[in-house]
Amino acid sequence: MKQESKPVHGMWASRWVFILAATGSAVGLGNIWRFPYITGENGGGAFVLLYLLCIAVVGVPIMAAEVMLGRKGGMSPINTMRKLAAESKVTQRWSWIGYMGVLSAFLILSFYSVVASWALYYTWEAVQGAFQGITAAQSGARFDDMLASPWLMMGYHTLFMLLTMVVVGRGVKGGLEKAVQILMPLLFVLLLVLVGYAATTPGFMQGIEFLFAFDFSKLNGQAVITAVGQAFFTLSLGMGAIMAYGAYMPRQVPGKAGKKKPVSIMSTVIIIALLDTLVALGSGVAMFPLLFSGGLEAGQGPGMMFVTLPLAFGQMPGGMLFGSLFFVLVVCAAWSSSISLAEPVVAWLVEKGVNRAMSSVIVGLGAWVLGLGSVLSFNIWKDKTFLVGTFFDNMEFLSTTIMLPLGGLLIAVFAGWVMKETHARKELAMKSFPLYLIWRALVRIFSPVAVIVLVVYSVWSTFAPEKADEPVAEAPVAEQAAPVEPADQPPVTELPEVQGESLPETPAAADVPAAQEAR
Repeated sequence: MKQESKPVHGMWASRWVFILAATGSAVGLGNIWRFPYITGENGGGAFVLLYLLCIAVVGVPIMAAEVMLGRKGGMSPINTMRKLAAESKVTQRWSWIGYMGVLSAFLILSFYSVVASWALYYTWEAVQGAFQGITAAQSGARFDDMLASPWLMMGYHTLFMLLTMVVVGRGVKGGLEKAVQILMPLLFVLLLVLVGYAATTPGFMQGIEFLFAFDFSKLNGQAVITAVGQAFFTLSLGMGAIMAYGAYMPRQVPGKAGKKKPVSIMSTVIIIALLDTLVALGSGVAMFPLLFSGGLEAGQGPGMMFVTLPLAFGQMPGGMLFGSLFFVLVVCAAWSSSISLAEPVVAWLVEKGVNRAMSSVIVGLGAWVLGLGSVLSFNIWKDKTFLVGTFFDNMEFLSTTIMLPLGGLLIAVFAGWVMKETHARKELAMKSFPLYLIWRALVRIFSPVAVIVLVVYSVWSTFAPEKADEPVAEAPVAEQAAPVEPADQPPVTELPEVQGESLPETPAAADVPAAQEAR
């Protein structure tokens, strides 16, 4: 009997470590502020139900397919797809799924580090008490000043990239596993503390109503597109991270009486999707009461995270402490996501014969250099535009609007139509055959169609002439940030999404061109 391939990079210690790692990959900047906001704007609890439906019929099937391919191959996404293509007796051109995922992860890492570094900067500011007594104008100016300083942004970009690559360089056991075992519990604890604090504020019930009031009148075609996009991108699909993490997932775990039992991919993926959603909603429960308690409106992006929230923290009792905890929470979410972005590329280099430490240096240095273009897009190069906007805009558009959905689509097609059905059933380890048939139908037909609609709508929204003077509304849609009540609050414009997250919007006072929204 042919033995199952074992991961060449090591294996997660348990199913729950994989769950923590995959949840860390999915939970990022957008979960902290974007999902709660779009929930409130699209019908509250009604949108949550729609989103969960989209998770079930789009996100979970494709994520299960990606984990399945990774565990079956046991290697980096590139070599996994090479191996599976050979096993399925099809052209090696299918390996381009792996190449596309690895490349998109690398591109995203380069600019994700830049935006994540903003959270590092604000963590330091919060710890120093910089938000105490701050005015709306001062809060907006602080963010503008950060963007206008290439050296400041470069310094924090460098620090965040170093934090990421130190973890990745230590390998699966010594780096990734230890990091997620610390970062994810810390993230959950911080979130619970902030929710508890929010429950003591006078705006708590207003925040709950904003998030969870059922308003089915707001559920329209646009809301559906938003939900489909959020379901796809929030789970980090199509960029190789989940496939790489799936390669380290055990097939069996100890059961009762010393007997081993198979690890079900489907049940594991469902848990990850639910945890991802709970973190997103929990962030809303933590943040919106703070805003409403201060008489502020729920703006998006820096209008909320980097301008409005510091203003709220500066006005409330204990704001210095809880503001610091909040930005530590954001850093933890961003850090766990960036680690997953680097791993597919590093794993591939290791398989090419480069030791892991050197592979991490190469990937980190390359992403850092490429990220300098994104740093300069907010200051020195802000007026240098081409195709869809600045260097930052184009990097984001290529990776998240084109490559990621296309990668997810091809993963679904390969798992549903190309891979041997016996292999798929064995890897998924689903006890219920009818449920397997449902998954197979979704991954073969419904999920690919939904992703195609998502891609077409995203590209059309970007280039349609009639949309030229409007904020780009791609899936998922980021609404124009609502200004806070103080009259001197700087207005904000949109920046893109990354890793299932719309990246923060930039105050117009910084005169930064609006980027394309993709994820």
